[in-house]
Amino acid sequence: MDKGQRTLIKLKSSCKERLPHFVIVGFRKLKDLFAGIIFQFNLSKLAKFYATDKWGRHSYTPHYQFFLRKFKFKRIKLLEIGVGGYEKSDKGGKSLRMWKKYFPFGHIYSIDIYDKNKLEQNRIHIFQGSQIDEEFLSSLINKIGRPDIIIDDGSHINEHVIKSFEILFPYLNPGGMYAIEDTETSYMDAYGGDSVNIDNPNTSMNYFKSIPDRINNDRFEMDDYQKISFEDDIRSIHFFHELIIIEKSSN
Repeated sequence: MDKGQRTLIKLKSSCKERLPHFVIVGFRKLKDLFAGIIFQFNLSKLAKFYATDKWGRHSYTPHYQFFLRKFKFKRIKLLEIGVGGYEKSDKGGKSLRMWKKYFPFGHIYSIDIYDKNKLEQNRIHIFQGSQIDEEFLSSLINKIGRPDIIIDDGSHINEHVIKSFEILFPYLNPGGMYAIEDTETSYMDAYGGDSVNIDNPNTSMNYFKSIPDRINNDRFEMDDYQKISFEDDIRSIHFFHELIIIEKSSN
């Protein structure tokens, strides 16, 4: 960093210190308003504006825009697992703000193991709890109603990803979409994945790779086949780089 850059940073910091808080808040709201108008049809640009890694480090937003454009102006309910910012109560929520702008009539819900209530806004509602606590999740759905979109950006632990899906997918509205992000943890030992045996049946990737077979279960002739109760409600499953998307309706 050269001398000119350091001077500019100091000047910006000085201006922020001198400006009244309400002016700074007002300016942020104005920027937020313009972002919603200018980028409202471009999810990748909204992601960049709100600095969420759903675009940039990852390339999720083009896939999301393709699958979610049908919900754009509907009164949808979106539930995202994971707020971000780890234990810091005032950090995170970037993707929640992005979703809020992309769905102008939608309600955005999120859960996190840490208390993130400070990040709530109009149409953004956050609850504290575990993504594998069935009682908590059931109570949450009773409170908010069935979601149209569920996105797992939580712990990324393989066991958690599978259990959350098995608990929440049955609550997803027909015609809805369920997404699992950061599926690279299927190949990471620290997350319960397997970096050596890619055929390990206990990884989340191999769990979801079995779904195309399950969609065709009416052709099976196995006496010992154990059917998942909701597998006839999986219309399609799509695999992308570090992302899985499942669409729900009768197959």
